[in-house]
Amino acid sequence: MSTSGPPSTPPPSPTSPPTVSPMAKHTQLVRSGANWFIWIAGLSLVNSVLFVTGSHWSFFLGLAATQVSDEFGKVIITGTTGVAVALAIDVVIAAIFVGLGLMSRSGALWSFIVGMVLIVLDALLLVWVQDWAAVAFHALALFFVFRGFQAARQLAGLRTSAALPPGMVPPITPR
Repeated sequence: MSTSGPPSTPPPSPTSPPTVSPMAKHTQLVRSGANWFIWIAGLSLVNSVLFVTGSHWSFFLGLAATQVSDEFGKVIITGTTGVAVALAIDVVIAAIFVGLGLMSRSGALWSFIVGMVLIVLDALLLVWVQDWAAVAFHALALFFVFRGFQAARQLAGLRTSAALPPGMVPPITPR
């Protein structure tokens, strides 16, 4: 007995997983590393709002600098003015981290470096107050940001090599 119609196609064979180009892989790692800056900024602002509302709960990945600013506003300035000044400082600090994240997403190596230095300095504040869990999370964030930095460097190299025909050496430009 014969059937008329289109021939059936065999199911795809699971021979190998789909390959991802090195450019796509490195681009994803750059974005992943850069997004840590944005997460840190957001969680720091959430910590600041929690502080203002009187909560004693906070995120580990928040910045110690915003916590110092909150305490400064509470203890040194006091009152509503202290809270307002602390929140303004927190917003500026968070904006710096968001800016670094956005610049890092575009592959700017300097923004990764500045961000890593700021994370290390912030971690040193946490070491000073002996908040070891937050120091550990800062180390984790630093690891992923550094991975993003490495990927940005490799991506820049891939873009440079892709722009030249094979066998061509990039020209040396005098300074």
